[in-house]
Amino acid sequence: MKMIAIDLDGTLLNNESEISEENLQAIQRAQQEGVEIVVATGRAEFDVREVFADTGLNTWVIGANGATIHTPEGKLFDSVPIQPNDAEEILSWLEAEDYYYEVFSDDAILTPENGRDLLYIELDRIKTANPDANIAELEHSLAKQFGQSGFKKVPSYREIMQSGQPLYNVLAFSFEKEKRDKGWKKFEGYEDLTLVSSGIHNFELEHKDASKGIALEKLAAHFGFSLRDTAAIGDSPNDLSMLNVAGHRAAMANARDSVLEASDFVTKTNDDHGVAHAISHWLT
Repeated sequence: MKMIAIDLDGTLLNNESEISEENLQAIQRAQQEGVEIVVATGRAEFDVREVFADTGLNTWVIGANGATIHTPEGKLFDSVPIQPNDAEEILSWLEAEDYYYEVFSDDAILTPENGRDLLYIELDRIKTANPDANIAELEHSLAKQFGQSGFKKVPSYREIMQSGQPLYNVLAFSFEKEKRDKGWKKFEGYEDLTLVSSGIHNFELEHKDASKGIALEKLAAHFGFSLRDTAAIGDSPNDLSMLNVAGHRAAMANARDSVLEASDFVTKTNDDHGVAHAISHWLT
């Protein structure tokens, strides 16, 4: 095994968004044995470094669902931004339809000033319409979404477009299934975009040439590794592209059905150090 790509949320991180000591030690062991460790996530690279701040971890980072690749030193190695005309169409539609959204740039997560209010309105609507709903679980999802670092609020998507900066990923989040389905249907036929989901409440858009799988292929080529000697671990549909190209595929026990079906090995859950279990399986 020469390279292991590991998803972050729901995989390396437990449900409290922490990296367990068991997972940390397993990664360090793999690195000591000469294995390249890559964190592959829908998050922005600068947010990943914040998660790693007190762990001592130093890895390659595939960020924004494959739209960026950064070296262990934090230098941008490769990027595939969304075309400006596509970005403007996406954001103008999301804003007109009252979606909460996040846009990843090089140094910030750009989000509308009223975005969080939109989600709290949705949450209140659910509380009223369905008293039996698991509100605590929804509030936990909200706290996790807002727990990222690097947010910058903007009055409108127009300010984002006027800045002219590269935009790598657009995430739309809603508690309402009909609203998510409407957004998915809107963008699923766009040939220049990749449409994925990293959680049950969101959908995400990148350039068609950006995915975790494409990024993993780029890194394998950079190091001169055969994809047969790579592995990937994930839990959500946005991990499928890297699972499909890696030579060895592990799904978390808490993974979505599509990920379980695409994998040849099911490890433990993210709350039971599943990453450490998978790494040990491969190294031994």
